[in-house]
Amino acid sequence: MTSLRYRTLLLGGTGTIGRATAQALLEAGHGVTALVRPGTDPALLPGCTLVEGDVTAPDTVENLLKAQPHAAIVSCLASRSGAPEDAWEIDHRAHSLALEAALETRVQRFVLLSAICVQKPHLAFQKAKIAFESQLRASPLIWSIVRPTAFFKSLSGQVPRVQGGKPFLVFGDGTRTACKPISDADLGRFIASCLTDADKERKILPIGGPGPAITPLDQAAMLERLTGAPVKIKHVPFALMDVIVGVLGALGKVAPKFKAKAELAKIGRYYATESMLLWNPQTGRYDPEATPEYGTDRLEDHYAAMLRGEVGDDRGAHAIF
Repeated sequence: MTSLRYRTLLLGGTGTIGRATAQALLEAGHGVTALVRPGTDPALLPGCTLVEGDVTAPDTVENLLKAQPHAAIVSCLASRSGAPEDAWEIDHRAHSLALEAALETRVQRFVLLSAICVQKPHLAFQKAKIAFESQLRASPLIWSIVRPTAFFKSLSGQVPRVQGGKPFLVFGDGTRTACKPISDADLGRFIASCLTDADKERKILPIGGPGPAITPLDQAAMLERLTGAPVKIKHVPFALMDVIVGVLGALGKVAPKFKAKAELAKIGRYYATESMLLWNPQTGRYDPEATPEYGTDRLEDHYAAMLRGEVGDDRGAHAIF
């Protein structure tokens, strides 16, 4: 780790991970300029210089960098819905424009928040992400690509259900998938560390939170421990997801409004059947032991804080349930 500090352009800074990354960058001594949508509340990003603009417009990032040179770009930018048009517009095109602008100016480093699910790119947003990853890797910049496992907020939607006496939903027997969830704060610190850690340069960095991999049944057990009451489990058959995907796909061929819904259903099925862990192509299996761990925050403590009303359900587009 070096003592270098960078004037950094932050993209996607208003989401929960973006805000955590902004704080981590500031705490590490970096200067942060955040490109935000017009009308953004400055209180979301205290300590940052906010510049309003459209990240998808061809000249926005380039004009910003020419007006005020930055040494690094850190992007937490991601499509909100994962729908194909949104994914290619944000996950690919907006990033491509930022990379072109970086190459035209004095930017030295580019840190990209991606996702571990691009290991098996079957969905539009995964293909868009992997396409830009390839562009970034081919560039002369010093790059780091961060691929986190599940976020705490992605696994928080069922806490209010359980509090309300409803059953905890699992697909199949509840053990097919697993992840090493990471908090926004820990992920933000990891992303910020990529600017000054030589070991993270020009590398794809899968990362999870601390502790063993957690299945949906493990999550239900956490809530049972925390509430001190039995948690009812409702098993949802995988076949039901297949039926939903099939029906929406057929409807999408005759009614465009169902096309996007079909893609969202595919995303739901993907997360219901694929683990968010490092994939080993040699064994054809996910490898929890090989999935790196970082940080100190644990999902069970997050659940406890939610049950106490100290944190809210801020899942946005990251909800699984």
